[in-house]
This record gives sequence, C-alpha cells and structure tokens, in this order.
Amino acid sequence: MSRTRAVAAVDLGATSGRVMIGRVGEGTLALEQVARFANGPVPRADGWHWDIDALWEHVRAGLAEALRREPAIESIGIDSWAVDYGLLRDGELLAEPFHYRDERTARGVDLVHATVPFDELYRRAGLQFLPFNTVYQYAADARLAEAETSLLVPDLLAHRLTGRAVAERTNASTTGLLDVHTGEWDTALAEALGIPVRVLPPLVDPGDTIGTTSNALGARPVIAVGSHDTASAIVAVPLSSPNAAYISCGTWGLVGLELDAPIVTDAARAANFTNEGGVDGRVRFLHNVTGLWLLSETVRAWSEADGAPVDLPSLLEAAAGAPEPPHLFDANDPSLAAPGDMPTRIAALLGGEVPGIEGRPAFARAIVESIAEAFAAALRIAGDLADRRIDVVHLVGGGAMNALLCQATADRSGRVVLAGPVEATALGNVLVQARALGVFGRRASLEDLRARVAEAFPPRRFDPRS
Repeated sequence: MSRTRAVAAVDLGATSGRVMIGRVGEGTLALEQVARFANGPVPRADGWHWDIDALWEHVRAGLAEALRREPAIESIGIDSWAVDYGLLRDGELLAEPFHYRDERTARGVDLVHATVPFDELYRRAGLQFLPFNTVYQYAADARLAEAETSLLVPDLLAHRLTGRAVAERTNASTTGLLDVHTGEWDTALAEALGIPVRVLPPLVDPGDTIGTTSNALGARPVIAVGSHDTASAIVAVPLSSPNAAYISCGTWGLVGLELDAPIVTDAARAANFTNEGGVDGRVRFLHNVTGLWLLSETVRAWSEADGAPVDLPSLLEAAAGAPEPPHLFDANDPSLAAPGDMPTRIAALLGGEVPGIEGRPAFARAIVESIAEAFAAALRIAGDLADRRIDVVHLVGGGAMNALLCQATADRSGRVVLAGPVEATALGNVLVQARALGVFGRRASLEDLRARVAEAFPPRRFDPRS
C-alpha cells in the first residue's frame, strides 16, 4: 500500500445524498465531498414516492464531478436506505418507487399476516416488525405481477450504471424474504405469499464486482459494498471491546450489537429486535429507534412558520442550557412516523402546547432527551437478549455531531459514549471497495479496517454523569 488509491462512494440517505471521493493509502484515510443534494418524499396522486430520476441525475452529475477532480478513481460503490425498490420490465421502471412512509403498506401488513403469522416470519427472516418492510410493500403493490425483476434503490442505481440486475445481500436481508439462517432467498415463503420468485434477483456479496460502467463515466468497476447504509456504517465503527454496542444515528437510530449468528427467540421477537446482514457474514442485531427525524422535521416546520431557516447549531446550544425536561415522550410513537406538523404531534404527546420562539430550546431538549431515552432502553434490551454486559457505546453518523444527544445517551444509558466518525457510512463504503481492489490485501478483516478508522478519526468521549 505504498501509494494513495481513490474510489468514489455514493451515499444516499432518506433526507439527503452525497457523492464522495475516498482516498486510502499508507497512513491515509480521507473523504472529499464533491456533491450534496436534498432527497425526500414527493407527493403524487397515488401517494408518497421517491423521485428516482432526479436522484439518478444527482448521482450521475456527482460522479462526473468526482472523476473531474480525481481521474484516478478506480471504482464506484453505492449505499442507501433499505426496503424501497423499483419494479422493472424490459429494463425500464414501471413506476416511481414508493416511499416507505406511504400509507399503503398497512394493507400489505394485513395481507401478509393473514397468510403467514408474524412469529413464523420472524423465525424465517429474523426481522423486527416494521410496517414498511419490503415484504409488506410487495403485498400491497398491484404492479408486482407485471414486473420482471425488483431492485432495491442502490441496486437500481447500479443497474443504471452497469446494466446488471442483482441484489446485494446486506440490503436484501431487510426485505423479509431472505432466509436469516442461510442468507439465500426464501423462495418457499415468497410463493406462499403470492410474490413471483422471478422478481428476486441473483444475490451478490460486499466486495463482489457488479459490473462495469458503460457510459460517460468510463469503464470502471461498480463494486458491491454494504449497500444498506447501516451495513456500511458498521464497517467503520471502531468497536473498542468485545462488548461494545453501536448506534448509527441519522434519520433513524439503529441501536445494537454485531453478532456471529442471529437471535430469533420469542424474547427477541417480542422486543422487536432485527437480525440484518452485515459485511463478511456478520449479523447486525439491532432495534430501529426514531432518530434525528424528529428534530429535523420539527426544525423544518419552525423554519416554514418563520419564513426563514432555523439555525440548528444555535438551537442545540440553547437547548443544552435549558433545564432537564419534566416529561419525555415515546420517540417511537406511531403518530410521529409520517411527514407533517411534527411540533404539534410531539406537543400532544407531552401534554402541552406548541411553544413559541422563546420556548423552542426547552422543546428541542425534550426531543433530544426522548431520543436518548429510547436509545438507552434499546441498549439495555440488546444486552439482555444477547447476554452481553455492554461496556461502551459507539455513536456514529450525523448524531455524533450532536453533543447534547451524545451526552444524554451516556447519562441515560450509564455507559461511556464514543462519538464518531460522523461519515461512518461513506467510510465503510470506501473501505470495502479498497479491500476488494487489494489495497489492504483481500484477507484484511473487519477488525483491520476498523483499526484504520480509529487511527484516522479518533472519537470524542462522553462519560455518564451521576
């Protein structure tokens, strides 16, 4: 590894997307953001969708800019949020992909559970109940019968780059149709639910080459990474002990442990813990907690009401000085799931009124403390279910910049919180590509990759206060 190598990482979240240049070499692990763009649900006549064509144009323009700045880029990797998909026939989309927060998924839940009870689904797929899991979306999708294949969002974009239709395994594990024990499609389950097996594409693993770009981007390999953004993020969590837990915090807070085998006990099902695929066959045993979505939607509503953007750093600084809230709310309350007037819904759960401008810092403190309490509860349950005494919590992603949230999580969990790296998802994407290119040697372990992260991005420590 005598010279610095470069790759391009496409990292798409539920509210924004980025294209990054990753540079890796002896003593070097660095990211350069070359494009950032907004992303989010768009209303259509039949519900909430993703504007996949606009997203594709942003990705393509970002990659072109990355190659302009760094012509030596050797490969491209794509990660995104999970569960959502596009249906293709003759290589073309039948319709815009639905957004996972669209209300149609409730109908799918009823249809699936009428055929296969949830306890059986859990034994087979190992997934916590989320009403927007792909299997429920399929059940509610009238166009599924017309499709030749279905591609999750990162696979859909990889298809546009390479022409090859595949399913990367970590993201496929979030569909509810991947056997949690074998890591293969559960075709018997799909047939029982009336889902055409043909729509389930061939599976690939992180590090596999999907294909080669065949457009203005030149002939570069597109390498499968942990295409579920959390799978990529966990690659870059510098786990500091065998009993370390993680929180990958952005729109969602994914709270859990890395295991060698799934836990599909009745207790895990009752606690609504999921077993998702990780890089190198690891299991991400975690619980979805509503994360910074609550704060970002609240700030968005206030900005619209004010007719000017609310400055989030200033708001959080003021919130840190506000008294500890007398009441918290359930951050996972179903009433908070959809886009809309978040302050009013949170105020209803707190039993009060929406605050005026002078009361916003205290309201923001209540939001952050409620998220932290949900994190702490999930950490306690994860330790109990896996029979582990959690001694440290690594908090990565955008939430690592929120010192108030990090300290509140340390206080409420009673555990040291090590915050960072912020760009864990992009780093994990880059590291898997670099390993596939032979930068570290193909036998480099996840622990080897994580050691490089810890060296390049020392975390910030938050000790629990009494």
